[in-house]
Amino acid sequence: MESTIIKTVNYNSYFGENHVVKNVNMEIPENNVIAVMGPSGCGKTTFLRGINRMHELVTGAHANGNIFLHKEDVMKMHPIVVRLKVGMVFQRPNPFPNLSLYDNVLAGYKLNGIKLAKSERDKIVEESLTKVALWKEVKDSLNKKGTFLSGGQQQRLCIARAVAMQPEVLLFDEPTSALDPISTATVEELFKELKKNYTLIIVTHNMQQAARVSDKTAFFYMGELVEYDDTKQMFTNPKDERTQNYITGRFS
Repeated sequence: MESTIIKTVNYNSYFGENHVVKNVNMEIPENNVIAVMGPSGCGKTTFLRGINRMHELVTGAHANGNIFLHKEDVMKMHPIVVRLKVGMVFQRPNPFPNLSLYDNVLAGYKLNGIKLAKSERDKIVEESLTKVALWKEVKDSLNKKGTFLSGGQQQRLCIARAVAMQPEVLLFDEPTSALDPISTATVEELFKELKKNYTLIIVTHNMQQAARVSDKTAFFYMGELVEYDDTKQMFTNPKDERTQNYITGRFS
């Protein structure tokens, strides 16, 4: 029996008066890849950003309800503690342009004022880059800036930066939408490896990607979680007509 790592209970997000995510209840099992899909403006990215309390960084944004990480309510934890446990990778690769590859991987430690011995830093950098299948490609270029890498390599560097903090959950906001097909395939392969050690939640516009990489899929529409089930079930026999219409391209 898989244990639940994240559970949302009547979770709502707002931008000012605008109710963007409405009363979401879902349970996310450990070491799974969860795809979150739905048309533009349906609340999926806002929901994702709520899980590690990034939603509240926007002026006028607020949220209520509960998000449990194991048994702890994320809404009552210090946001920095939440973000150490729940890492995030964004749509466009965003290595810090003025930092070397080495320092990019360790950026989370520096930002949080966590001091490490040189041997610990070296170990974290090698392990993190190995986990994203980048170590062999860059081990002789660690002092170069992250921007010299290709787009796909930059995104893997950003994943290494998130992994370096030893989170339990990784959030991805359309992580391959800025990448070419070959880089996309590399990152998708990486998801299969990463889920051995982490739980992944991926917002994607790409239904084929959701079908390829995820164990479970959530379909959002107009701020509501319409349907959430095993991916195979969702794509072959959805229960809700709106899910069916979205998957078959009757609306986007």
